[in-house]
Amino acid sequence: MTIHLPQGPYEPRATPLELAPTGTPLASRTVFSAAHVVADPYADVSPDSPAAVDWDATLAFRRHLWSHGLGVAEAMDTAQRGMGLDWAGAEELIRRSAAEARAVGGRIACGVGTDQLPPGPATLAEVRAAYEEQLAVVEESGAQAILMASRALAAAAKGPQDYLDTYAHLLRQATEPVVLHWLGPMFDPALEGYWGSTDLDLATDTFLQVIAEHPDKVDGIKMSLLDADREIDVRRRLPGGVRCYTGDDFNYPELIAGDDRGFSHALLGIFDPLGPLAAHAVRVLDTGDTKGFRELLDPTVELSRHLFQAPTRFYKTGVVFLAWLAGHQDHFTMVGGLQSARSLPHLAKAYELADGLGLFPDPELAESRMRALLTVNGGTR
Repeated sequence: MTIHLPQGPYEPRATPLELAPTGTPLASRTVFSAAHVVADPYADVSPDSPAAVDWDATLAFRRHLWSHGLGVAEAMDTAQRGMGLDWAGAEELIRRSAAEARAVGGRIACGVGTDQLPPGPATLAEVRAAYEEQLAVVEESGAQAILMASRALAAAAKGPQDYLDTYAHLLRQATEPVVLHWLGPMFDPALEGYWGSTDLDLATDTFLQVIAEHPDKVDGIKMSLLDADREIDVRRRLPGGVRCYTGDDFNYPELIAGDDRGFSHALLGIFDPLGPLAAHAVRVLDTGDTKGFRELLDPTVELSRHLFQAPTRFYKTGVVFLAWLAGHQDHFTMVGGLQSARSLPHLAKAYELADGLGLFPDPELAESRMRALLTVNGGTR
């Protein structure tokens, strides 16, 4: 039956892709999905209140990702760190998810930041102490640490040396190799000039210097600059044994496929809604079938670019919206009220693109929920 979307009439797909969990681990690439959190829709909160999380649904979604062989990147920006989820909520999320990972044998890495600091300026010593506190929580949980870019460090640092000194201090504290995360200002405007310069070539040199000076403490890097050429350049300059995890939600198929000089692993927010399809594509790549991998994943880029369109930091709204349509949660409510951050036409286009890819396990459920959203938010036409 035709559904009338803001962009015009659309005939929903009748059958989904058949992508049942296999339990088979991925072999040729290490792949993490950055996972969203599910809000408690019945909590009496305001946008300024601490996050009220539905823990059962949140952990169930992580089990869904693990069942397809994906790793979970926890408490990252996809989980609304700094956009609805404060450090207290993130700490509980880390502890609960890490315990769940141990129970099911899932791979997990967790974000380490400085978001427990109070608003306003912080000293470099305070930034280091905040990082250390969160690093201890992640390591005590048994998860791998991802050193996230820090708004407080971006504000406090006077130049590249402050970044070199801060990261050197933290890497000496880490008991196991970590992932370094370079999150571009398109994801968080407060991170403009990270690594001590708005000149990306100079910033890249500083970033690589941190790694070169501590290669035994760096498992890999996550590049989230939406710049495939820069990622490839950095990837080729990494010390042996240090992995590149693409965070490029615009160009991930080509970066994961790689070339005769290397490839990227993945740590991606778009693999939250694409989880089963992404895992299936990587299993095809495991057989050496790069063409088959690209044929599966290339068609998803239009959806990803739509979800991550400017202002990019609001991509989380589309991710949670698709999780609701797919039946992973019973409502379209987000911590911090972020469900209002994207327009009805934007969400309707996301539905159309995702349905066209066969991402919804129950297309009829997705259609009925889309119709309900149209009725409540747009009336009937």
